[in-house]
Amino acid sequence: MARSASVLGGGTVDLDPAAFEARFNMPLVHETVRAELNARRRGTASTLTRGKVSGGGAKPWRQKGTGRARQGTIRAPQFTGGGVAFPPGMRSFDVKVNRKARRAALRGALSSHAANGSLALLDGSTFDSPSTKQAKSVLADWGKDAPVLVVAHADEEAVFKSFRNLERVLVTMPEELEVAAIVWARAVVVTQAALPQVEQRAGKEVAS
Repeated sequence: MARSASVLGGGTVDLDPAAFEARFNMPLVHETVRAELNARRRGTASTLTRGKVSGGGAKPWRQKGTGRARQGTIRAPQFTGGGVAFPPGMRSFDVKVNRKARRAALRGALSSHAANGSLALLDGSTFDSPSTKQAKSVLADWGKDAPVLVVAHADEEAVFKSFRNLERVLVTMPEELEVAAIVWARAVVVTQAALPQVEQRAGKEVAS
């Protein structure tokens, strides 16, 4: 029997087994979440080496006779205001995860919510205009704990504007859905218009 999800406001809808009845692979999900979070890091940390710090053209004191260690420039790392010896620079934090692995992690995360009853569907057409009050009421009637992830179709502007101002609620589109967001959320709401795209993105690879 196919797994189903409740529709907020009444009713149930059968879910695609290929997308919502997968095994939750913790190491694979962890690897994918790590890759997604690393991809957000800019890697632009930078500081000045001794060659880029201004000043220091002359020796701070003569080579011999002072009793102090010889120094060539006050811009050396051991001086205050000097350059950094081994400075951080531009780098990439990207972690490679194969496409099939990403899809498997996405299926596992969605399936976990579906199995636990923390995934529900929403009829986006009930939002004729943006209404944060209505969105808050919908979630309150459902009774699930925050944080909540809402996945809506790109054309459902009223849904986006209704949920985006709620505390600990993240609204995204199917094409931008990440495993990290699904794992972060304690409950997931998918609009009926966005469901086919979510199922297509998480579904098994089609053999060519």
